[in-house]
Amino acid sequence: QVQLVESGGGLVQPGGPLRLSCAASGSIVGINTMGWYRQAPGKQRELVATITSGGFTNYADSVKGRSTISRDNAKNTVSLQMNSLKPEDTAVYYCVAVVRFRPNWGEGTLVTVSS
Repeated sequence: QVQLVESGGGLVQPGGPLRLSCAASGSIVGINTMGWYRQAPGKQRELVATITSGGFTNYADSVKGRSTISRDNAKNTVSLQMNSLKPEDTAVYYCVAVVRFRPNWGEGTLVTVSS
């Protein structure tokens, strides 16, 4: 079993910053890619950003240039710093950790961008 605990969601004003964090624990030997997906109301879950254990990153075009994903392999944590938030960034953000080729999901944290 893999447990993922997310933190950092909430209400953010347009143009403001946001930092999400996720800690993985449990059966995580062989953990590789970690990252974030999001799901807005009425839409499908979509990629936000991912990072491999070697530090290779991948970003959605919608967040590229205003987001930075990072991880601490020793602590099995991944963080996402987003700046210049827009109302369309409003969504439930899910942490994902791929362990032995199987994706594991957190419960999600709600981010609302509104004034």
